[in-house]
Amino acid sequence: MLPIEDQISLLVHLSKADNFVAEQESELIHKIGERSGLSKDEIENIIDNPKPLTNLKSLPPDEKFSYLFNIIQLMKVDGKIYQKEIEFCEKVAMKLGYKPGVIADLSAYIYSDPAINTSRKYLRSIADQHLIPMSKGD
Repeated sequence: MLPIEDQISLLVHLSKADNFVAEQESELIHKIGERSGLSKDEIENIIDNPKPLTNLKSLPPDEKFSYLFNIIQLMKVDGKIYQKEIEFCEKVAMKLGYKPGVIADLSAYIYSDPAINTSRKYLRSIADQHLIPMSKGD
């Protein structure tokens, strides 16, 4: 499992894809960080200085899906979806080992409001259809 700082950094990179961190994006990043035991100061430090993206292909499938879910939810949280955000999500999806089309397919079922839920099992089945089989060299 990647350290929470790397996970938060990934979300920060997405939130900055449009060169602006919206208040709703910041709130969601803080919620995720605090749920994982980070202090507000630690989260703010990551927002100001996000780590570079790491190798995500080696993550277990559950973690890959969790990342995918979080980045799509973050992309939608401010009610505005920019082309740069979509491209960033597709880039991350490919780094996770998914085909870029996974973003469009999951976006239809993942809502900005965390209270609106589609079955994670159903979402995972959609995501799994987009996984690129790993070669022995990966």
